[in-house]
Amino acid sequence: MEPAERGATRIADRVVAKIASQAAREALGDAATEGRTPPYATVTVHEDAARVRVSVELGYPSDLAAGCAGVRRRIVERVGALAGMEVPEVAVTVERLHSAQTRARARSGERVR
Repeated sequence: MEPAERGATRIADRVVAKIASQAAREALGDAATEGRTPPYATVTVHEDAARVRVSVELGYPSDLAAGCAGVRRRIVERVGALAGMEVPEVAVTVERLHSAQTRARARSGERVR
C-alpha cells in the first residue's frame, strides 16, 4: 500500500499552539519567567500551514522590534522542525512592558500603577 493510501497525520491546533508558546519562551530566555505571564499562543492550521498569534510581556527599556522579531523567528523554526508546518504569519502582541522598577515593586508586594 502506498503511503498516500494509508492516511494522513493531523496535528491538532492546540499542539501547535503549545509548540509556539514554548518557542516564544525560548526566544525571550530568562526574561519570560521573571514574574511575568508566560507567552500564550493561538493557532489556525490549514493543511500544512499554521498562522500564529502570540501574546508576550517584554522588558522595558529594550529593543521591542528586535524582541518581537526574535520571537517570530523562533516560532517559525520550532513549528517547522517539530510539526513539519510552514508558518507564513506570526502576529506578536506585546501585552505588557516591565521595567526594573515595576519588577522590584511587584516582588515587594507594593501596588504598581
